[in-house]
Parts: sequence; C-alpha cells; structure tokens
Amino acid sequence: MINHKITGLILSAGKSGRMGKFKPLINYKGKSFLKNVIVNLDTVCSEIIIVTGFNSAELKEKIVNQFENSSELKIKDKLSFVKNPVFEKGMFTSLKTGLSRANEADWVLYHFVDQPGLPKEFYLDFIGQIDNASNWIQPSYNNWNGHPILIKNELFDIILNRDENSNLRDISREPVVKKKLWECYYQNVLQDIDTKEDYLSSLDDFS
Repeated sequence: MINHKITGLILSAGKSGRMGKFKPLINYKGKSFLKNVIVNLDTVCSEIIIVTGFNSAELKEKIVNQFENSSELKIKDKLSFVKNPVFEKGMFTSLKTGLSRANEADWVLYHFVDQPGLPKEFYLDFIGQIDNASNWIQPSYNNWNGHPILIKNELFDIILNRDENSNLRDISREPVVKKKLWECYYQNVLQDIDTKEDYLSSLDDFS
C-alpha cells in the first residue's frame, strides 16, 4: 500500500526544437509521449500536475480528448494543467511553477515528458525506495544517475525560494539534501529523447 501522498509533476513546456515536431503529442508505442507518462504515473500518484508553456492550449485540449476517448477516462480527474509564462527561461522555472501547486503532497515525482518508455513496474519499485532517512531519491543505472526524481515536501520551499537561474544540480549539493541513489535495472531511467534519431533509437533500444 502507498502510505504517502505522491504528486506527479510532468514538465511539458518546451518547444521541442531539436525534435522538429511537438514532442508531447508524438506517438510512442500507441500513445502520445505525454499520455504514456500520465498513465504510468497514475499507478502511484493521487494527482498529476502538467506544466505547459509552448502550445499550451493545444496540448491541454488534445490530452484531455485522448483520455475522454479511451478506457482510461478516470485518469482525467487526476490531471491539472498549469502554464509557465516564462518557460523559455528554462526547466527550473517550470519545476517551480508546478511545485507551487503541489501544496498537499508528501512527495513529488518529478518527471520529464521525453521519458515515456519506463514500465509501470518501475514506478512501484521506485516508491518502494521511500524511507525516513531520505528526502531526495534518484534512480541510477550502471552508476549513471537518471530520472525521474522523488523530492520530499521538506525541500519544496528551498527550491521555490531560489531564483530562476538556479538548478536542481546545485540544490542537490546542499547539506539539507539527504540523497538516496537507487541502483536499479531499468535502463530507461537514462532515456532522453531530444531528436528524431533519439526517438527512432528508443523504439529499438528501450522496448
């Protein structure tokens, strides 16, 4: 049983310039990138916040329609969309935008939209790593740190109070951060689909 209120936080604000197409809505094994991530997070999250920016209205409309016309209609009730008005200033601003809405969460599961290939089993195993000694939990594969990241609510204000030029890497080095690296066997924690070549490779390598 899940004994923590876990909020999924998906960053889906960028322009997808290197991909050449709007990444959140690209098909990945039968579902859009964003729908894949949402369905996976539904396994462990009581709510899912989607941070938008570029093509915000189109993204919200199409994702809501994808759920209304599917067997996963009930998931739609977990979704909330928030637009980052300064998304072009970087991912950290989108993280802050989403985190400001996660007021009731014990943990946030911080997820990129370009990581649609993780299996549902990963998320169950991942939250199983939660303990009282850690406030930052990050998966690793072959000693390479990956994503997504679990961030405990005691770190929220530290992130929210940083200026927009900061980043999570710097915050992770703060003494208050009690980081746990989980060496797992899910290669997809390293998945990062930024280009058409990455996309085509992912269909073969991360099956």
